[in-house]
Amino acid sequence: MKNDMNLAELSLYEVRRKIYPRAVHGWFAAWRWALVWATQIVFYGGPWLSWNDRQALLFDIAQRKFYLFGLVFWPQDIIYLAVLLIVSALALFLFTALAGRLWCGYACPQTVYTEIFLWIERLVEGDRNARMRLDRQKAGAEKLALKAAKHAAWIAVALWTGITFVGFFTPIRELCAELLSFSLGPWEAFWVLFYGFATYGNAGWMREQVCKYMCPYARFQSAMFDQDTLVITYDAKRGEPRGKGSASGDCVDCGICVQVCPTGIDIRDGLQYECIGCAACIDGCNQVMAKVGKPQKLIRYSTLNAIEGKRTRVLRPRVVVYSLILLAISVAASASLYLRTPLKVDVIRDRAAIAREVEGGQIENVYRLQIMNTTEQARAFQVTVRGLPDIHVWGEPTVGVPAATSRMVPIKVRAAPAAPGTHPIEFEVRALGVEGVAVTEHSVFIVR
Repeated sequence: MKNDMNLAELSLYEVRRKIYPRAVHGWFAAWRWALVWATQIVFYGGPWLSWNDRQALLFDIAQRKFYLFGLVFWPQDIIYLAVLLIVSALALFLFTALAGRLWCGYACPQTVYTEIFLWIERLVEGDRNARMRLDRQKAGAEKLALKAAKHAAWIAVALWTGITFVGFFTPIRELCAELLSFSLGPWEAFWVLFYGFATYGNAGWMREQVCKYMCPYARFQSAMFDQDTLVITYDAKRGEPRGKGSASGDCVDCGICVQVCPTGIDIRDGLQYECIGCAACIDGCNQVMAKVGKPQKLIRYSTLNAIEGKRTRVLRPRVVVYSLILLAISVAASASLYLRTPLKVDVIRDRAAIAREVEGGQIENVYRLQIMNTTEQARAFQVTVRGLPDIHVWGEPTVGVPAATSRMVPIKVRAAPAAPGTHPIEFEVRALGVEGVAVTEHSVFIVR
């Protein structure tokens, strides 16, 4: 009984079988590498771009300012981050409903860095068969040298990836200077090593395990698929029975589709959650079909309806709904960003200075105005107030605020005597010399 329980327990787990993806060339492989280059040029090159004598892309958490080329975002602009996340999620849902796991197969960081690390592995150790032979060899000088060279290259790429990642939050030129002088701060050092270790571990060691067991997207993607979703399919009617004889189908059972798959699945068994939609099996199969003189596209992008000979619908309810919502949110966010006033004002009553009577019988209240100049030019702002008879700002009503800075200033407001209680008033802060840059904020004026 105990042995039976142990066998049942062991059967729940599968020892990982190392996958040796074979190199493949073709139309989809070219697209995949084009996306690798595009994403990494943006990622690695982004922190080095300059704008107005500063880093163009910088998320300065310490100063609570996010720089995006000519735009400066403050914590009060968190709504734009929320909109960006919503748009990204909706775009992912839309593309998945239309064409399956395009994100996973071509642009996901796990896929991109796995491709880079596999390229390094092939460069150092050789293609699939050479790597398998090397792993079967006993430990020796040649094996140790090749493995050491591969891991050294992996670690170099991973560390530079970590440095680049931190460079989006700490100015990268300062970060590199601190690295060279061995004066890197503890938090920067932690995140460089953490992100570098994550890149090295995920892309170098775990690879398909991340996609199969750690990524939740693989698990819930099927909820966004339907019979009209464009997915990678094997044409069983044309391919079966497999073999090389005249009575066989077009599939020669060469296994190339399994050998090139980065997750090690056999697409001929049907669509599986492990399939990341990279289309390597399509390129591999097309190469074999060309060699044996048979039509290509035995494995291809298609829909389940098309494979069954039914009509495929591109415009269907979920696609239309996703598209309309995505378009509406994108247009609204773009309009809001375009019309965004580069000035923010918060009005805070000074609780330490209660309303008091001053010379001439007037009543005075004291406020603190936080004026945020979100542009990259120093500006002067004029403060005015309205809402009560003879209400005005006492003292100098003009406030200078440096570029991309906030300034807290005390403002004294005086008004003619009125009925005791609270009275609504409005502050208007207007940029001098700039048309249309003004903000109105509400507050109350207290009369005792």
